[in-house]
Amino acid sequence: MSNTPVSPPLPLLSRASGETLIDQIVRSLAARIDDKLLRDGARMPSIRRCAASLSVSCATVVASYDKLVARGYLESRRGAGFFVRERLPLNAPAPSDGAQDAAAQTMDVVWLIRNMFRQAPAIPAPGSGMLPAEWLDGDLVARALRDVSRQPGNLLLGYGAPQGFLPLRQQLQLKLAGLEIACPPEQIVTTVGVMQALDLVAREFVRPGETIFVDDPAYWLMFGAFAAMGINVIGIARLGDGPDIAVLAELAALHRPKLYVINSVLHNPSSTSLSAAKAFQVLRLAEQHDFLLVEDDIYCDMHPGGAVQPATRLAALDQLRRVIYLGGFSKSLAANLRVGFIATSKERAQRLADRKMLATLTTSDIGERVVYKIVSQGLYRKHAERLRARLDKVREGTYRKAEQAGLRFDPASAGMFVWADAGCDTNVLAEKALAEGLVLAPGSLFSPRQLPSTRMRLNLATVQDPRIWAFFARVLA
Repeated sequence: MSNTPVSPPLPLLSRASGETLIDQIVRSLAARIDDKLLRDGARMPSIRRCAASLSVSCATVVASYDKLVARGYLESRRGAGFFVRERLPLNAPAPSDGAQDAAAQTMDVVWLIRNMFRQAPAIPAPGSGMLPAEWLDGDLVARALRDVSRQPGNLLLGYGAPQGFLPLRQQLQLKLAGLEIACPPEQIVTTVGVMQALDLVAREFVRPGETIFVDDPAYWLMFGAFAAMGINVIGIARLGDGPDIAVLAELAALHRPKLYVINSVLHNPSSTSLSAAKAFQVLRLAEQHDFLLVEDDIYCDMHPGGAVQPATRLAALDQLRRVIYLGGFSKSLAANLRVGFIATSKERAQRLADRKMLATLTTSDIGERVVYKIVSQGLYRKHAERLRARLDKVREGTYRKAEQAGLRFDPASAGMFVWADAGCDTNVLAEKALAEGLVLAPGSLFSPRQLPSTRMRLNLATVQDPRIWAFFARVLA
């Protein structure tokens, strides 16, 4: 056991977060103990020292330590102070070496999800994939929810339709028409977000041992989901205007993929978009090597479109013959509604609706009714405009701060992400950030190969806290 007090454990406290100082201290210390950043047996700073380092009263520290004792994180030793309590899994023997500690700190997809969900929103998460709540419109969702609750109760008690709430699918037909994609309601299937859409498509069209292509980098959550199905996942290098066509052609001939999952517009994590030339080449290769294209357009409404910034979508060029188009509202409206959709050919839509019934019977149409209320009344369009304007307002200032911190990147004209090059292993950087209560998204997580990377994803909306830039300036200097 170590008798040396740990360094001041909480460099970040907020008096404007709505969370009490005691709860912030308890939550942050518990997180550090869970992540093994504070080791079993480590002596905590004295009451006075901790209070001075955090600029809080001794009573606040006493109450925080007492709560941690009650929850099994600390133990009090008379005359010696407070120590991190040894915590073993139930019905499990004590580990014989440090392997368990190392595993606990492994940075993988689960690590990122766990830290983002446990620490948001009070702890800054510059690598987050979500907009903060204050950027969205909770009142808009609440009003629509109240409107839905006033409908006759029997409409809310049964199962929804297998393909999804029909009025919403009819509204989505209009939305897709605005993107030059012709798609009647019978070719649309609603889902529990885009992640379920990806899951349904992969299970229906790919067998274990077969291959799916993804962008590299790309949305990290699908890598593990596909691998769990026994599917071979191969990354296609993503350039500023789309995939590396030479690599795509070579690997397609070699592996004969069943699907290629691609962001055409506002790619995650770079916020770049597919050029018209690359789009035609991708469609040509899909035809030549007989694979389907799964176009994930979850960030659709963060792109202004129109004549000023035209966007090329594979589904508009192909009209859903070889393209399966995915969309949703979790990123721009409310993640908690979990409303996504698939647009595809009539035959594939029926197969996917059947697959959906086997998995979940139907989706809950309460959330779909709420989204329909917002979209059909023209409120969503205005909300999306305000969201784009707010992102544009912080874009240039954020780029300047990133450059001053020593980060390199290619600026994007729309979207919420910056794919920044820190010039060092961002796994190491993320470990240092987590020790100070910041959640970064290291570049290794965005590649199916999971190799160390100097890149990391930053979110324009969640990097506005000056403490984040102070961290970068200090560590990257």
